[in-house]
Amino acid sequence: MELKDQKVLVIGAGISGFAAAKIAKHMGAEVTLSDAKQEQDIKYDFSELRAAGIRLMFGPQAAELLDGVQLILVSPAVPLRIPILKEAVARGIRVMSEVELAYRLAKAPFCAVTGTNGKTTTVTLLGLLLETAYPEVGVGGNIGIPLSEEALRIGPDGCIAAEISSYQMEATEEFHPHVSAILNVTPDHIVRHGDMGTYQAMKERVFAQETQDDYLVLNYDDEHTRSMAERAHCQVCFFSRRQELEEGACLEGDTLVIRWKGTTHRLCTVNELGIKGGHNVENALAAAAAAFFAGAKAEDMRKVLMAFKGVEHRIEYVRDVHGVPYYNDSKATNTDSAIKALETFPDHIILIAGGDDKLTDLTEFMGLVKERVDELILVGDAAKRFHEAAVKAGLSEDQIHAAGYSMEKAVETAHRLAKAPQVVLLSPACASFDMYDGFEQRGRDFKRIVNGL
Repeated sequence: MELKDQKVLVIGAGISGFAAAKIAKHMGAEVTLSDAKQEQDIKYDFSELRAAGIRLMFGPQAAELLDGVQLILVSPAVPLRIPILKEAVARGIRVMSEVELAYRLAKAPFCAVTGTNGKTTTVTLLGLLLETAYPEVGVGGNIGIPLSEEALRIGPDGCIAAEISSYQMEATEEFHPHVSAILNVTPDHIVRHGDMGTYQAMKERVFAQETQDDYLVLNYDDEHTRSMAERAHCQVCFFSRRQELEEGACLEGDTLVIRWKGTTHRLCTVNELGIKGGHNVENALAAAAAAFFAGAKAEDMRKVLMAFKGVEHRIEYVRDVHGVPYYNDSKATNTDSAIKALETFPDHIILIAGGDDKLTDLTEFMGLVKERVDELILVGDAAKRFHEAAVKAGLSEDQIHAAGYSMEKAVETAHRLAKAPQVVLLSPACASFDMYDGFEQRGRDFKRIVNGL
């Protein structure tokens, strides 16, 4: 990809935008980074970009920004419907995501994972599994590491595990992984995409360029992902936790196996698997299948599957306080993810939930709360709607506690109420932006408070 002497505009001052701007500048482009926010409202330090000679523009994005621009690199958080990007398309200017930039720069093949829930755990595990087969492995994308930086770092003998969000796929055309996996599709990000059909279509872009030389790993147990096989032009491998498949990744009794081309490759048992819970069996099957098609051998993957204990903020054990274990599941930013956390524990849960409300239906989530939760502690913007839904599901007013916008109060309330054999679980079923910069900050604040009890 040639950028020398081209005029490049980067829209969005986030992690991906920073990486794209630096790479474009390094490749000889004249680079401007623009963000609709004012500089003082953005948490990042721009001194490195200024020192590199990158022009910075903050505030309203007028059409004049596009004058002379040959390429726009857009951050995932920026929707394509904003006026400046609509004007760019009208002028015939190429708009490209940082993921697309990474693909065009890469010499190594990609293994790309997307889905509503489970992406980070699956991609982290996938990266470790790929290390059994490649001398160099990159892990990046929506996981918080710019994919373009990993693409430049990893040579032709390596492989790249990429966590891909629906946001990142909006501005892609040629992105072509060798192996892709779609874990599940449940209602999320509808505000961004407009409807469920568009959201699913963005997920399906991850395999749109794949051919018969490539592989697509799909969740057989999810009706949305199962039907994607009909639109794939590559080899499809299903994975299932609920059905024993004649071909695919599944459970044979209590053993994780990959059945492919008449051969059964045995991995480990459910009890031996380092990550616990039914959803993590699915994540492990998907990661193992993707690594298998990328060249990893079952016997080499076994030790990794047994040793891997999960990622931060996803049903992460924090500590015991007076015999009560505390778990950080801050990454549960939607109801489906929170349901998976509730299913991990049989009952006697003290649940901290709420935050920046995505306005998804709460019926199934609150039905499970009624079954398994002893006390419900609510925080943030969603508290009122969650309270009403909890009462409708059958919780009593005495079981529901308001903590306002204070994680301190939420944890203190849980600490006051909790008695063994109960567990305290932060699984918000909401985004975090009403109180925090992201779910990571929310989870670390929760852990800080718990560790201070």
